[in-house]
Amino acid sequence: EGGETRLRVVLRVRPLTCTETRRGDQQVVHSLGDGAVHVSAARHDATFGFSAVFDAGASQEAVFEGSGMRQLVELAMDGFSCTVFAFGQTGSGKTYTLMGPLAQSESQPASPALLGLMQRSFTCLLEHSRSRGSDLALTASYLEIYNEQVRDLLSPGPPCSLPLRWSKTRGFYVENQLSVEFQSLEAIVSLLLQGSQRRRTSAHALNRHSSRSHALLTIHIRSRAVSAACPSKQGTLCFVDLAGSERVKETGSSGELSVEANSINRSLLALGHCISLLAKSRGKRTHIPYRDSKLTRLLARSLGGSGITLMVACISPSSRCLSETLSTLHYASRARRVTTRP
Repeated sequence: EGGETRLRVVLRVRPLTCTETRRGDQQVVHSLGDGAVHVSAARHDATFGFSAVFDAGASQEAVFEGSGMRQLVELAMDGFSCTVFAFGQTGSGKTYTLMGPLAQSESQPASPALLGLMQRSFTCLLEHSRSRGSDLALTASYLEIYNEQVRDLLSPGPPCSLPLRWSKTRGFYVENQLSVEFQSLEAIVSLLLQGSQRRRTSAHALNRHSSRSHALLTIHIRSRAVSAACPSKQGTLCFVDLAGSERVKETGSSGELSVEANSINRSLLALGHCISLLAKSRGKRTHIPYRDSKLTRLLARSLGGSGITLMVACISPSSRCLSETLSTLHYASRARRVTTRP
């Protein structure tokens, strides 16, 4: 507490898809062990290091345990502001890593082995909550940023735009956002699936279920004061599923899809710019332009403030995706130099 800590950055390499294999794409990304990954292709030969690397054979459980997600849940319960976000090219496995299979619903739940970081974190959180008795209050809020509009995914009726405000005590926050109390795994998973089904998705050449918005699910954890020696604490655990970066030429997007892609890319560019500036030593930093997008405003505390952050970079090993893969790897490497003061 109070000391500097670096962002923890892990890498997940998805398997080659059937389409990529049939097309004859080469695998250009190879795990070297000990958190290192090597990219080998024509005119490109580079090695990158991360806190951990999960290759195509890694299970969802291995990603949960090896990424440090369990420790993040425990820190949130101790009153810290914790954030995990997945980023990478469209179709690189971000939503699968966070949530598991897209086809799951309340009537057709996913196999336990395929559940993502979110459901595993909920289980871990509720197990700790039960062991501590009734001194914890848990609430959840879920929103998306679509075409620079913030929309509540849990409020009844069609999603409507909500204003983003600033205060000295809270930083940036969403006004009139619905928070729902929950006490069981079934209740929070139901909220997750309900909100996810309302999120904007579309199909294009690279991804049949492309997320067209950035989604933020936040768990608010409040412990009641037991005594003067053990005061109340308020922690948060925020899961951020970023929409994938994409090249319109590759996805074949046009019309509304093209507008969405441009909005997604602009906000990711703003995020990348903030990360580049935050990666500099504190003495060399200039103004950090968090106000350049709604996304960077909402992530300001996680990235450069008093939070603890885990970043999961997701990439494709295909030679056809080399340019976007290298972009993600460089982006993730810069993020490793960012420090916060929890």
